[in-house]
Amino acid sequence: MKNILCYGDSLTWGYNADGLTRHALADRWPSVLQAELGTAAHVIADGLNGRTTAYDDHLAGEDRNGARTLPVSLGTHSPLDLVIIMLGANDMKPVINGNAFFAKAGMARLAQIVRTHPYQLDAPAPKLIIVSPPAVTRTDNVEFSEIFKGGNEASKHLARHYKILADEIGCGFFDAGTVAVTTPLDGVHLDAENTRAIGRALAPLVKKTLAI
Repeated sequence: MKNILCYGDSLTWGYNADGLTRHALADRWPSVLQAELGTAAHVIADGLNGRTTAYDDHLAGEDRNGARTLPVSLGTHSPLDLVIIMLGANDMKPVINGNAFFAKAGMARLAQIVRTHPYQLDAPAPKLIIVSPPAVTRTDNVEFSEIFKGGNEASKHLARHYKILADEIGCGFFDAGTVAVTTPLDGVHLDAENTRAIGRALAPLVKKTLAI
């Protein structure tokens, strides 16, 4: 059985903007991916609300810097055959950087960590798939429109930059924006159908990457 780590933010955690709840476990995209893969793989979800690629955000009780927490996740769940990283939406906050190019730089740092981490028991480095999250969209939600001010334009460039990075370092790439859109309730998160769509769409790429 293959072990797959899904490393992400609230889109992986399952934040539900409708009622400010968490999506049912079966609706979260890692769970849907697990259902698609069946017994061929074990899918591990590590999603944290507000997580960035590699930038500090001290407005929460948890460490949101994805580059700082990734080594712990890799060590905790090793051995791993594949790591899927979907981050970058929170990088679009102007207080973080609000720039797709720097999100690419943060993702490059995460890829470097995945490939150079000193895995226990001499386990080989896992394969990697970079996922560009759906673009931030305009919303009438006053709070989120301020938090992600300008993010609707900046995030349109994430997929292009991530694809360039994936080609440069030779890893898998998937644009989640091709199958999912963010909810107008806050312009950032996903309703149940859209998060399920990501899990279903990733399955063929994962099967091909792991030859399962």
